Amino acid sequence: MRLLREGIAVTVSDTVNSSLGTLFVVATPIGNLDDITARALRILSEVSLIAAEDTRHSARLLQHFGIGTPLAACHEHNERADGGRFLARLAAGDDIALISDAGTPLISDPGFHLVRQARAAGVRVTPVPGACAAVAALSAAGLPSDRFSFEGFLPAKRAGRRTRLEALREEARTMVFYEAPHRILECLQDMAELFGVERQAVLAREITKTFETIKGLPLAELALWVSQDENQQRGECVVLVAGYQPSTGDELDAEAIRVLDLLLAELPIKRAAALAAQITGARKNRLYELALSRKP
Repeated sequence: MRLLREGIAVTVSDTVNSSLGTLFVVATPIGNLDDITARALRILSEVSLIAAEDTRHSARLLQHFGIGTPLAACHEHNERADGGRFLARLAAGDDIALISDAGTPLISDPGFHLVRQARAAGVRVTPVPGACAAVAALSAAGLPSDRFSFEGFLPAKRAGRRTRLEALREEARTMVFYEAPHRILECLQDMAELFGVERQAVLAREITKTFETIKGLPLAELALWVSQDENQQRGECVVLVAGYQPSTGDELDAEAIRVLDLLLAELPIKRAAALAAQITGARKNRLYELALSRKP
């Protein structure tokens, strides 16, 4: 069946009930408000209701663009249980826009449960594409982008984070992570240890905002750079890490890292690296780079 919606002809599958409203999944800017699309502005103005992650935050966005559409909360704590109220509006023929605080909904943001419920109920769900921090960072990182793995946020606690990173040690695709600013340094240090001190990585911070920073270095050097500049431990962070490549025979193994850590507890960096190299046979310069990233 075909119908005219938004000025274009579209095909509706047999599982979609055309008498219902449409759920629009709308991307919003991640920083620079000029990045919102004309289509997003029109949809937000025309729908009956906007389901927002944080209504107070989104109210400022709508006010900036002079949009008066009503808002209702749809966040990680209520979307599973309260999805029925949105489905009731959709069943009555009302169109609803789903937005998150910034970027594309569902990408490490709420919305999955509502979208799944809507599709199960035969509601048409249509995306309104726009900003996404992961894709924006990947486009400017200079790392391979033909194949990549979006990993979202790592576990907040160190043990969980390290377990997850260990599982990704041999992931061949470029990896994209989100990380909280107060954990960014520890995250980079763990990556340097578990992925290798010379694995290429990029920190993309505050994308599209005034203090946007996109910095690429080997992991140990990147961790050191962040440790020496507290400004790089603020704002929204995306970390991109080059995929695994087979060892050339000079990678640091777990034993070399263990020995280095023991020596760092008692000795200066240079001396600890030299002794660790003598004990384990690992390259001294790699041990020194790792030591720099692990001991301020």
